[in-house]
Amino acid sequence: MIPAQFDYVRPTTVEEAVQALRDGGDDAKLLAGGQSLLPVLRLRMADPSLIIDLGGIAELKGLREEGNEVVVGAMTSHHDVARDDTLRQHVALIQEATKTVADPQVRHRGTLGGALAHADPAGDLAAPALALDAQFVIAGPNGTRTVAAADFFEDYFTTAIGEGELLTEIRFPKFTGWGARYEKFNRVAQAWSIVAVAATVKVEGGTISEARIGLTNMAGTPVRARAVESALVGQSASEENVRKAAQAAAEGTSPTADADAGSDYREHLARVLTGRAVLAAAG
Repeated sequence: MIPAQFDYVRPTTVEEAVQALRDGGDDAKLLAGGQSLLPVLRLRMADPSLIIDLGGIAELKGLREEGNEVVVGAMTSHHDVARDDTLRQHVALIQEATKTVADPQVRHRGTLGGALAHADPAGDLAAPALALDAQFVIAGPNGTRTVAAADFFEDYFTTAIGEGELLTEIRFPKFTGWGARYEKFNRVAQAWSIVAVAATVKVEGGTISEARIGLTNMAGTPVRARAVESALVGQSASEENVRKAAQAAAEGTSPTADADAGSDYREHLARVLTGRAVLAAAG
């Protein structure tokens, strides 16, 4: 189908984008990579009167180190995230997950901020961001504010980004020396996750000293598998210990049942994939 008619602007600064949002009101939509928005427009599931293209705002692109954090601009492409040496060294988990997103064409166009703001529960980047305790910087008419990942994802396709606001950057604490793995189960290559697990662990002398685990598509928002995290700490990184701890992966989740899988099967997948992810992350 052909999208409904709309006006188009391409601001060059965050301030211009915020002003465009204010001028456009409820009928304005932000365009990041467009990998989620354009199909919606083609199907006329949305018919905004104004599209605000963020691709011309240079300050929203790129990565940098700031002390104990790695800061990623919201308009940084998946391709750049997946290839960046700084992330590989300090925030390997987000890079591991990004490599599984769709296909190379989508990764060249899609953006980290766009995917996180879209907040699809089957998307592959929200659970790693939650596990990593990322911070989300949001700009709006009243200036900027920072929201923790635990508070950013509110419901299905709903985040803490308010009316007239946009996501500008994501700040990741450094997890230097931690192992990382993103285990994803889907029916066909490049498809959405039926269930996926983001795991990053710190192993010292053969013992797991710290663990962070996020679950994809096990609720309307990403979920931390805190029971598994607690069970792993202080244990040797043996297969027996990891598999035993992973049995708690589905605690506190509320997976849906759909054409891809029933809720009980998703719970089973969460336990199996958590074991695989932690073992791989622990080396």
